[in-house]
Amino acid sequence: MTAGGTDAMSGHLPVLYAQVLDGLRVRQDGRYLDGTFGRGGHAGGVLGQLGPDGRLLVMDKDPDAIAVAEARFGSDPRVSIRRGSFADLATWDAATEAPLDGLLFDLGVSSPQLDVAERGFSFGKDGPLDMRMDPDADESAAEWIARADEAAIADVLWTYGEERMSRRIARAIVARRAEAPFLRTADLAAVIAANVPRRIKPGQKETHPATRSFQAIRIHVNRELADLETGLDAALDALRPGGRLAVISFHSLEDRIVKRFIAGHAKAPAGNRRLPEAAPFVPRLRIVADATRADDAELRANPRARSAVLRVAEKLGVEAAA
Repeated sequence: MTAGGTDAMSGHLPVLYAQVLDGLRVRQDGRYLDGTFGRGGHAGGVLGQLGPDGRLLVMDKDPDAIAVAEARFGSDPRVSIRRGSFADLATWDAATEAPLDGLLFDLGVSSPQLDVAERGFSFGKDGPLDMRMDPDADESAAEWIARADEAAIADVLWTYGEERMSRRIARAIVARRAEAPFLRTADLAAVIAANVPRRIKPGQKETHPATRSFQAIRIHVNRELADLETGLDAALDALRPGGRLAVISFHSLEDRIVKRFIAGHAKAPAGNRRLPEAAPFVPRLRIVADATRADDAELRANPRARSAVLRVAEKLGVEAAA
């Protein structure tokens, strides 16, 4: 790992690398968990700051990511590896048998997943219409599109993609699949593009018309937002007092959940004089970093960091919260 966070083996650039390590405040003898290993950029940075008594736990849904973790860190006695979603964090004894000093979720699809056409995440690379982060999960994007009714498709596109043309796109998908099933990413992207009017303001960079729809279908197929809510609850329980939670999100739906979760445990809710007086609010978190974004230098080196938002919070002990 270079000073800037680039993995010399894969060339992968973990976003907000220095800010994450600073936010986690890594101790040499601490216990840390990377719940979204990816290609190990952040995990490698944490491990590099641990001493012989430190411990690093890594998780990922993706078997390719787990294979990388085993190859890179499998022989290190300080590292424990588990394939699975961070939503299942509470069931991993290694993560819950002793409190954690820090925990990272780097949300969304990883760069290697986007870059491999066979994974079916990208409308820019034709491949099987899959989109599953865990290839062994029950239903691919193609299978869901084949069975979902028009209203369900429109609801997913609107809810998870905030796509204004959701109903029009859903209608076109249902009409086309009556002739032939959607099996390829390029096929689906072409149908979506034909039903999304171009809206380009002067000086504005054009985004592909399938961007929002592909995001929405991917989120739905992988249960990303539901898993995030479950994972955040489990993370708070797994942290020791003084432990840090760091979450990187890439779109507003994720970030909204993270922001509300942290604020809900850090700030007392606004009172309402019409309601009976509530029990005293006892905070469980302290906000450490609120909505940190990549600087210009990082954006030049890694344009995919442009939508990344990092939030960091510290778990409070009973005395600190009182």
